[in-house]
Amino acid sequence: MSTTAIAPAHAASRPAGTRRSPRRDYVGIGLWAALAVTALLWFLPLFLMFMTSVKGPADLNTLPMWSPPSTWEWSNYASAVDIGDFWVTAGNSLLVALVKVPLGLLIAAATAFALARIRFRGARALLGIIAIGSMVPVQIGLGPLFSTMLELGMLDSLFGLVLPYLAFGIPYQIFVLYGFFRGIPDELEESARLDGASTFRIFRQIVLPLAKPALAALFVLDFVATWNEYAMATTLLRTQSNWTIPLAVQSFSAQHGTDYGPMNAFIFLSAVPVLIVYLLFQRYFVQGALAGAVKG
Repeated sequence: MSTTAIAPAHAASRPAGTRRSPRRDYVGIGLWAALAVTALLWFLPLFLMFMTSVKGPADLNTLPMWSPPSTWEWSNYASAVDIGDFWVTAGNSLLVALVKVPLGLLIAAATAFALARIRFRGARALLGIIAIGSMVPVQIGLGPLFSTMLELGMLDSLFGLVLPYLAFGIPYQIFVLYGFFRGIPDELEESARLDGASTFRIFRQIVLPLAKPALAALFVLDFVATWNEYAMATTLLRTQSNWTIPLAVQSFSAQHGTDYGPMNAFIFLSAVPVLIVYLLFQRYFVQGALAGAVKG
């Protein structure tokens, strides 16, 4: 006794040996095209800046900006370092960033954890005040900030610059980390408390490791903002030995604006530390950039 398989009608209607062509994902193609265009637009200024930084005056007057130089003028970088006093100003910016960014993240993380996990009266009102504080423009407080630092004797000092950086940076970090901490399950904290863990131990050994992506994203964003900050630095710093990178770039462009090679070399050098920090933390940056916005 034998059985005969009956082919489906739609299979019988298709000629043998033919395959259905895959459907094109036009949305995916469009997203990749937009990503490529965006990456090109972001990379192009950096590429043109580098090409300008390695050209001499003759090449700058005769060759297009995107073309390689006839003679690579690496001496422009030595001139930029010497004229702009790069190592001093970069050291000042690095010192301010390495003190302000980790300290600000630690304070913001502790405050956000207290607001998210500890129940007390007025927590939501306090969070609202912090959210309003994160929206205050820096320019509004420059006048009172100058008077306050002058009375405290902290004008024209790097430590006096760190304090307002903390005051203006911490509210936004608290707001982001609060949403991330609210998304951490309560069961983790309850299980740790049953094992005898204190609040500080829970914060240090459980919450902070889980918040590593969000902390890394905030570290990169805060480092870039601190490194490039100009308004408060130009208001509070007077002595050239205390200048940060943005003030040095402004002074370089004002005094040597026609020396395009050294000037672009100085600007390119000032962007290198930011690129290094991003490359070190890029593993977590994309994962944690919007973590606080989608949790809680």
